[in-house]
Formats: sequence, structure tokens, C-alpha cells
Amino acid sequence: MDTALLRIRGKLDRFGMVLSGLCMVHCVAGVVIVAVLGLSGGLLLSPAIHRVGLALATVTAAIAIGMGALRHRGRAPVVLASLGLAFMASGLFVEHGVREATLTVIGVSLVASAHVLNLRRAH
Repeated sequence: MDTALLRIRGKLDRFGMVLSGLCMVHCVAGVVIVAVLGLSGGLLLSPAIHRVGLALATVTAAIAIGMGALRHRGRAPVVLASLGLAFMASGLFVEHGVREATLTVIGVSLVASAHVLNLRRAH
């Protein structure tokens, strides 16, 4: 694979890890803010944020993990990312709160792990 493509894939993997971290902070902070402060959540817990986040995570993982799988023929990152995206998607079908946050945090943890594994296999 071309060196430029490897750099792009590496940047996408890093972006995917940052995106996963931001999603995790958003989910945990949302639950805490609503529970502790009794706020309605409004924009913070908007379903649109979750749909956009899932779409970004799916595109980023598909490109970065897909390119990695083609290069190193490893299935583990693909399986981890797919499972993580499935958990994240399932969070869209439950009410806002602890269940949604739990499903999403599990999902983003798996997707972030897939990106880490993908980066490690590149070297």
C-alpha cells in the first residue's frame, strides 16, 4: 500500500479514537448532568447528535479499518469495529439514560480498540 495511503489510514484511525473518546465523554456527561442537575438535556441529549456520531463513526471505521484489513488481512479489527458499531446503533433504540449510555460506551470502547489494533498491525 502506498505510503500516503498508510498515513491517511493512520490519521483516520487516530480520528476514530478521538471521536470514540468524545462520544464516551458526551454520553457519561449527559447522564451525569441530567441526573445530578435535573436538566432536560435539550441539545446535549438530542437524538440527532447520536445519529450523526454513529454515521461519522461508521464512515471512519469503514475506511480506516477496511484499508487496514486489506493490508494486513487481520479480521480482529473488523470484528471489533462491527460489534462496537452494533452496540452504538442499539443505543439509538432505547430511551435516553443509563441504558443508552451503557450501550454506547461499550460500542465506542470496542470501536476505539479496533482502531488501536489496526494501528498496531500496521507497524
